[in-house]
Amino acid sequence: MSIDAVSAARELGRAIQQDARFTAYTEARLRNDNDGALQNLIGEFNLTRQNLQLEMNKPADVKDSDKINTLNRKMQAEYAAVMGNVNMAEFTVAKRDMDKMINEIQQIISLCCDGEDPDTCEAVDCGGSCETCGGCG
Repeated sequence: MSIDAVSAARELGRAIQQDARFTAYTEARLRNDNDGALQNLIGEFNLTRQNLQLEMNKPADVKDSDKINTLNRKMQAEYAAVMGNVNMAEFTVAKRDMDKMINEIQQIISLCCDGEDPDTCEAVDCGGSCETCGGCG
């Protein structure tokens, strides 16, 4: 039986959407989106970040280092509050797991495009540091 690559990609898409990691990710994302307190925290963080960026981009002669330090501390506290939210913590874990799955799939596809055997090629779990890496697929 012959299957074309586009049909196989659609089948892969269906398999991804049936994976528990996808379900956990989409449920966590919805909880984040529906968490009004979290959305307010994110909004406050983004506003502080914009104000900090505006102050930092001012010419040196009008830059207010005290204001920069205050905004930086405020932004760090807001970031900690966002990341301390239960829904955000669960989303972060679910997104990491989803990203790991997608990275593995992309590596296998890339290896296959380089002529590797689809049944035996293995994705490398990348720790992010190229210093100790034996090479990407």
